[in-house]
Amino acid sequence: MDFTSFTLLAAGADLSIEPAARGDADGVELRMDFADDPLGQLDAYDGELPVLVTNRVEWEGGEAADTAGRLDALERAVEYDAVTAVDLELAALEGEGDHDAASVADHARANGASVVVSTHDFEATPDRAAIADRLERACEHGDVGKMASTAHTPDDVLAMLGATRELSADGQRVATMCMGEAGRHSRAVAPLYGSRIGYAPVDPAEATAPGQYDLATLRSLVEQLESED
Repeated sequence: MDFTSFTLLAAGADLSIEPAARGDADGVELRMDFADDPLGQLDAYDGELPVLVTNRVEWEGGEAADTAGRLDALERAVEYDAVTAVDLELAALEGEGDHDAASVADHARANGASVVVSTHDFEATPDRAAIADRLERACEHGDVGKMASTAHTPDDVLAMLGATRELSADGQRVATMCMGEAGRHSRAVAPLYGSRIGYAPVDPAEATAPGQYDLATLRSLVEQLESED
């Protein structure tokens, strides 16, 4: 995955979703922190879609403990041929926690995998300048800078879309979305403003973040909006 254009990922904790995702997804995000035996799943994986691995730490909204083992698992994961991208937290790359996240990014690139650097705000959405600042910092560390925030008003979504357009027009690869019902439509609209990655579960009951559309619905919405653009 090089994210030169919009990439839609089927998000989940089990790679068995891959056959059902093929018709709509460009890849699969394996949430290792939610998964049973994620490395075993990768070892057995024979699907067609490439895989992005995420092992989200607790203080960034995931379920993985902040231990060296979390990053060790990511380093092992990127050695699989099917894994073509890894997600790392901006805060971890800027020194949060006691472990060296930068080594995972280096190891990923050495194995031909792209690095997505993500940052989240589960309480609110910062103003446009603050969003742009966080995305720029993420882009300094990664091939794609990703930000997800919780929207409470339409103005929150406008701030996110404005920052997305600003950075993408400047040649940066960013992925953005607003969580929650007020921001749900941003997942379909953000690609028009330059967002390079979308996430959706095959089964809407298995969403990995608030406000996600199911995979088929998000693919349809994005395609309809792009055809009207």
